Amino acid sequence: MKIRTLAAAAVLALAAGLPHPVAAQSATFVSFAPRTILAPGLPVGGGVDQNVTPVGTISLDMTASQTAYVVAKMRVNNATIRSLFDNEVVCSGPGGWSKNMVIGQNVYDRTSGSNQDVTLYTRFLVHPGVAGTVTCTANVRGNSLSNTDATYDLVSGYLQFADTSVVNDALDGEPVQDSVSAGVHGINAANPVVRLPALDYFTMPSSVTNLNVVADAELMVCYPSTPCDKYDTTLVKFTLFINQWKSDGTLCRTDSSVQVTHDVPYWVHHKYVPLNKADFAVSDAPGCIPRFNAYVKAEWLGGQTAGIQGTALDLPDTRGSSSTHDSDMSHAFVLPS
Repeated sequence: MKIRTLAAAAVLALAAGLPHPVAAQSATFVSFAPRTILAPGLPVGGGVDQNVTPVGTISLDMTASQTAYVVAKMRVNNATIRSLFDNEVVCSGPGGWSKNMVIGQNVYDRTSGSNQDVTLYTRFLVHPGVAGTVTCTANVRGNSLSNTDATYDLVSGYLQFADTSVVNDALDGEPVQDSVSAGVHGINAANPVVRLPALDYFTMPSSVTNLNVVADAELMVCYPSTPCDKYDTTLVKFTLFINQWKSDGTLCRTDSSVQVTHDVPYWVHHKYVPLNKADFAVSDAPGCIPRFNAYVKAEWLGGQTAGIQGTALDLPDTRGSSSTHDSDMSHAFVLPS
């Protein structure tokens, strides 16, 4: 069941930036056919009418101790009206287990000068903890940001199990992964730093020599209930910190080489910020042990208020559905090797 060639390809692709599709078994990889996506207009009386378009499904038979790495890529453009574009993956498995993840950003209409072509990656770990089949479906979620219906084009994309044998934490056998709690965690002049998403202390087996640390943040401009100049931007710096520790509790080594600063207009509304350190080498210097933690330091540098988005609550399962589910947003995880 292990697909080591996929794991190696995924790590190499992440080192270059973000993962790209690789050859895979038919059950664990699907390409998305190009199609036009309906983005319904905002209801006149208020609220949101969000369309949910399934575009591909994969499945994998897993053992109780197994962890797999899921990646979905979606590229859209040609929007008739500025619209929300969400790349969501919904997974279910044995015993009622489920794990959902969504990454989103507004796509501008095709006559605008920027943000007309948007590519989003939704990537995370699945670990049902019970033997059985895990099934994951990729959805395009979207709505127009005016009262008029819009469309945009899904140009390309894929959904895959990029690694079916991810190494777990040596102490509890769980995957090293965490998501930001629900709500928008604000950053502004009064509170200029948040450290999210974050991975608390974790321990790797002694055979692990390298960590591929992934942290995907959702930055919201003018977070809710805050005065906002819609013609201004917010300036935020993101730094991914990775620490290894010694047996006496002191620091063995640290890395903060992955940094990016974004100046985001209000009309983008929420910005996808992918961070990835693919080559954090585990130190075997005297006193150092395979114990780590990691986090993203988000620093507000100026402009409008902002925030890091956590779990999205009560998303409709389908358009107009009364049944709902939650999907994690900002999150971090580790692919050890």
